[in-house]
Amino acid sequence: MLDKIKDECGVFGIFDKDGHDIALLTYFALYAIQHRGQESAGIAVSNGNDIVYHKEMGLVPEVFTEESLKALKIGSIAIGHVRHSVKGKNFPQNTQPLVTKYKKGNMAFAHNGTLINAHIIREELEEKGAIFQTTTDSEVMANIIARSSDEGLEKALKIMLNSIKGSYALVIMTQDNLIGIRDPHGIRPLVLGKLKNSYVLASETCAFDAIGAEYIRDVRPGEIIIISKEGLKSIQTPVPLQSSFCIFEFVYFARTDSIVDGISVYEARRDAGRILARENPVDADIVVGVPDSGTTAALGYAEESGIPYREGLIKNRYVGRTFIKPTQAIREQSVRIKLNALSRLVRGKRIVLVDDSIVRGTTSKAIVELLRLAGAKEIHMRISSPPIKYPCFFGVDTPDRDELIGASSTVEEICEEIGADTLSYLSIDGLLRTVESSGCSFCLGCFNREYPMECEGRC
Repeated sequence: MLDKIKDECGVFGIFDKDGHDIALLTYFALYAIQHRGQESAGIAVSNGNDIVYHKEMGLVPEVFTEESLKALKIGSIAIGHVRHSVKGKNFPQNTQPLVTKYKKGNMAFAHNGTLINAHIIREELEEKGAIFQTTTDSEVMANIIARSSDEGLEKALKIMLNSIKGSYALVIMTQDNLIGIRDPHGIRPLVLGKLKNSYVLASETCAFDAIGAEYIRDVRPGEIIIISKEGLKSIQTPVPLQSSFCIFEFVYFARTDSIVDGISVYEARRDAGRILARENPVDADIVVGVPDSGTTAALGYAEESGIPYREGLIKNRYVGRTFIKPTQAIREQSVRIKLNALSRLVRGKRIVLVDDSIVRGTTSKAIVELLRLAGAKEIHMRISSPPIKYPCFFGVDTPDRDELIGASSTVEEICEEIGADTLSYLSIDGLLRTVESSGCSFCLGCFNREYPMECEGRC
């Protein structure tokens, strides 16, 4: 939907030992994680001597043709990337993978996350004569590795990790190695799997399902995985006492069929709906989810409350990337294009309308109006996460705080603004109960301003 915060990127990598068509496998994997970024896509392949790549602005099926995939066919290592830029930095030169040459050979980077000190390092490198072609954090990391390359690959990677600060799930490809790295706080997801004798890395397990790979485990916070002809090597770097995984992966970002840090996203969202029903009950006739992000929580709400679930909103699945439209009028019109109400089902009904979040409030207001026009008698909005009050600095494209309706308005004021009869949110404690079996801790900064690290004066 339009009024949602956006995860920045999705990454994938494969080290092939079985003679697979790795470009095609990477294409299918990127298709599976397309929800993580819809602005650009790219694939890079190493044949042991050179790295060849193809990347453009657009969705995965728009960027790749049969001919472009054939040109990438020869090789044993590949990485892929889908991107959603933050703060409008959707320049063609920022498409990934970032492919670079240095004195030790070639490298390609695919990055999900944001470095909060990248601008400081960039200025320092520029003072020393470095020239940058993009505005991406990936190019900053590539420069650090290149300047430390005489120390050897492992040492250069450690030097880079000691220099950077922020969130990152990285897949890096050299001519001979596939590397996966997760930041010490474990903010962004990265998973390890196997396809026969070949290793794969991805942002989400749904990428493995798309290519028939087996999920092995999540890459640990602060872990460097180096995959080569000799096998897999794991290097554990120092980490904080507590991890800070982004809980919004469970609320909205991750695909419903993914497993993230050992937790089923589907079960977490259904549990959120159940807890939401216990915390915020209401007399109603039907429960309706906002497709697709609110559907699973709506099912949980219906199960717990005993109120029947009905598909009261139908989504047009052939609408393009309307979330990038800039004006308020176009945002509101795009809601009507994307969603339609089943008037015969909702007319005269008291409705519990379940969604995962409210950001600006524009989409919620438009959906409530849609249901009113279809004849709904009452609309009780229920949100399966707490109010978003603060921006994210770790790889999520949130509006500035003055655009977040939860930052400046009370629940009662938001309810009046969107035109609902009542409005209630899931509590922070309730949200944490949905993921309590994960064994890790979570970043809740967008809800309570408790970030996992200092944000260079921006927090």
